[in-house]
Amino acid sequence: MSLFVGLLFGVFCTVFLFVIRLYVVVTTGSKCKPGAKGPVTVLVVAGSGGHTTEILRLMESLSRSYRPRHYVIADTDKMSEEKICTFESSKDHTDSESQFTIHRIPRSREVHQSWSSSVVSTLNALRYSVPLVFRLKPDMVLCNGPGTCVPLCAAGLLLGILGMKKVLLVYVESICRVETLSLSGKILYSVSDYFFVQWSTLRDKYPKSIFLGRIV
Repeated sequence: MSLFVGLLFGVFCTVFLFVIRLYVVVTTGSKCKPGAKGPVTVLVVAGSGGHTTEILRLMESLSRSYRPRHYVIADTDKMSEEKICTFESSKDHTDSESQFTIHRIPRSREVHQSWSSSVVSTLNALRYSVPLVFRLKPDMVLCNGPGTCVPLCAAGLLLGILGMKKVLLVYVESICRVETLSLSGKILYSVSDYFFVQWSTLRDKYPKSIFLGRIV
């Protein structure tokens, strides 16, 4: 019985310290200013279809200090890689070195996929996301709603919780979300360092969000 109590107490202490560390990582993120100390390594999550189009429009407004750029797409996405390559080839580079890479991970959730199976597929995506994020060690994760962004942001949070590196999580809700947040937005709202919405109705409902009008 005493062994069980000891194990239970150990689990409780571990969870408690994890939650405290998570709180510290999340609450100190807004004090960080991307680009203030040189180039910013950015991990860009590109979804399929409209998500990719929107995120690339957003990338157009970022300065050259955001480099290198590591794009992550779902392994079933057949179109985003070509769009990204076309976008990057149109940019003016000041050196001959490649400024971007493209990586694939399993999709967290397919359209119309059941919630129960989504848990399994998300955990599978997390299995690939953690080693990828730990290897790239980005300064910032930039995403705009595809389900693939959730395990990647979780991996970024884990880097900070373990004290390895603070990764800024920047979430830009899609322009098509007018009244309610997407599922990804609802999940990441509390843990994002910067959470942007493009409609004032969302800003009124979610006080932590930042409304700058239409961004993309």
